[in-house]
Amino acid sequence: MQPTDPSTMTRNHKLFEIEQETVGQIPEDQRHGTSGSLVSIWAGMNMTPLTVVTGATATTALGLPIGWAIVAILLGHVLGGIGMALHAAQGPRLGVPQMLQARGQFGSYGSVIIVLVAAIMFVGYFASNLVVAAQSVNAIFPTFDENTAIVVGIVVSFAIAFFGYQMVRVTTAIGAYVVGALVVLSFIAIGVSGGFAKVLGHGHFTLVGFSAMVAIGVVWQLTYAPYVSDYSRYMPKHSGTRGAFWGTYVGCVASSIVLMILGAVVGIAASTANTMGGLDSLVGPVLGFLVLLGFALVAWTGNAVNVYCSTLCAITLVETFVRDWRPKFKARLWATIVLHVVGGVIAALMLANFANAFTDFLSILLYVLIPWSAVNLVDYYVIRDGDYAVSEFYRKDGGRYGRWNIAANIVFAVGVLAQLPFLVTSFYTGPIAQVLGGVDVAWLVGFVVSGVAYLLFARFAPRLARLDRDDLAHAPLEEVAH
Repeated sequence: MQPTDPSTMTRNHKLFEIEQETVGQIPEDQRHGTSGSLVSIWAGMNMTPLTVVTGATATTALGLPIGWAIVAILLGHVLGGIGMALHAAQGPRLGVPQMLQARGQFGSYGSVIIVLVAAIMFVGYFASNLVVAAQSVNAIFPTFDENTAIVVGIVVSFAIAFFGYQMVRVTTAIGAYVVGALVVLSFIAIGVSGGFAKVLGHGHFTLVGFSAMVAIGVVWQLTYAPYVSDYSRYMPKHSGTRGAFWGTYVGCVASSIVLMILGAVVGIAASTANTMGGLDSLVGPVLGFLVLLGFALVAWTGNAVNVYCSTLCAITLVETFVRDWRPKFKARLWATIVLHVVGGVIAALMLANFANAFTDFLSILLYVLIPWSAVNLVDYYVIRDGDYAVSEFYRKDGGRYGRWNIAANIVFAVGVLAQLPFLVTSFYTGPIAQVLGGVDVAWLVGFVVSGVAYLLFARFAPRLARLDRDDLAHAPLEEVAH
């Protein structure tokens, strides 16, 4: 299969071609992606009710005034987007899915826990999108049962994921334009109806609420990090790195900010706990119908991205222990079916207590993903300068990266444990977080501790990090090799 731009795919009738490849490296002569296509893909990923609902927490659950809510949303996404886009920039250089590349830092067996966490994350987002899409449908069609809407969402997502990469990319990009236009109209309608006047004077600033919303923005961006390379890997190796960074950054960060600000406004202006129902009431019956329907449809179609990437993770997990296996379409198909079923069951269970379940879900992901991100970025940019022997990722014994990278796995554990005293969740608050009055800085502690610890291993115990002279020759740590 030859990946191309969406316009080229349509012209060449590639849209309905069933993808046969899964986790193999993309050959250089098949690289045809552009930064523009990445902007639309990642913008489309955020054009869902889930983004709006999450933004509403700034002014509802956290009680921030609209001005401070906007500042927190901006700060969190701008900062988190940098780390996320740095992961995306690795795709063109290596040409493999992000989670398979984790073998280069953690070893083939050591990376399993990271891949498993990522797979759970993708399924969690899949289920969350099913829930908010079902709520959107129920708001405009009250007789349409939410469980039935979940089933419809599963069918739509499966129909797209069945074809694979090309179909997923195109439908997600189309969704960006459709919902983007509806969001602009929603802002105009809220302004005309006087909705913006209702948000003034509401809420009050608290450091706890502000830090929590910043953390939500950071984790929102970093939860994309484990799969941004799944799409940027199709960019040209020698010219695609800059485009992969900026295309992914602009598309993902800008869309997240706009939709979360919309949610923050709706959270104050609407007189209902259901954010999407509140949006419907603010923009009027005609536009409200179109907005909620558009959001639901795009949530269903965009959900194929979560399933596609969780499928790659599931295949990577199996391939780790069943070497000499080259999974193709049949493996992807069965993994896709199983993950749709699992995600649907989780969505049905989440309906009763979605808001609290999703908030805790985001928090846990943040604390687990931060150490992985720190190790990956330090190893890729500071130590190895992106120089990996990709073919070694597929060897039975892990090749030069081995089955276990002792240093990376120790650092991952230390990074998670270092955050425990700073944790802020609905079911546990760490002792230092209590002293700080509930201010959430665990993500910052986890990132700094993990990054510094991995650098120290590279400096003083390079063998534990499976670093040799060739690796260290690319880094400012060159003297370690002597």
